[in-house]
Amino acid sequence: MTIRTIEIHVQALAQLLKQDKADFTDLRSFNHYKKEQIQTYRNYLLAKKLDCEIEDLNFSKHEQGKPFLTSHSLHFNHSHSQQYYALAMSEPVKDIGIDVEELDRMVRFDALAQHAFHPEEYQTWQQHGQNREYWFKVWTTKEAILKASGLGIRLDLNSLNTQVHPSHHGGMCTHPLIGTFAYQNFILNHTIVVTVAWRAEQSCRGFQFPQIQMIQH
Repeated sequence: MTIRTIEIHVQALAQLLKQDKADFTDLRSFNHYKKEQIQTYRNYLLAKKLDCEIEDLNFSKHEQGKPFLTSHSLHFNHSHSQQYYALAMSEPVKDIGIDVEELDRMVRFDALAQHAFHPEEYQTWQQHGQNREYWFKVWTTKEAILKASGLGIRLDLNSLNTQVHPSHHGGMCTHPLIGTFAYQNFILNHTIVVTVAWRAEQSCRGFQFPQIQMIQH
């Protein structure tokens, strides 16, 4: 039986951006530049994986806006935070999503948790002293699953119970509108949380988790 694999690349945005905000007259121009640099790097990694020229890559978007390759059978999803970029790609795993966040990011933790967490997730967070790492594991898992499903923000976050465990770094969850997804959380260098999610396909031996290869640049 062929082992399904997911390859993840993580890169600091500072390594991709040759210019910073101070070089631009307004934030919109800087964000446009950042988007272009991220897209260029994404295409470089995809072409390298496929052993082809960047010019040979052709893209389209699903109905809900998720990009995909029309020229090759490689599936991908990417994400960036303030300081990091992450790309997940796989040939056999079609429905894939990824999210990345810095652990030191300052957010309104309780307000967002009350709005976006499932009641069981919120209770677990409270029972574990409002642990920051757990919060970001739940948040990135929700984002990765919604991106994998293709629904994006069209699903109420608080209706999805990820069943993230405070100390384990992976699991499965089901939602009636999108089905069953599995996920894996990674805490890298005590700095960032990267979560990859994919649609869980059942085999005669039960749910088969793919092999995940993490590459930090």
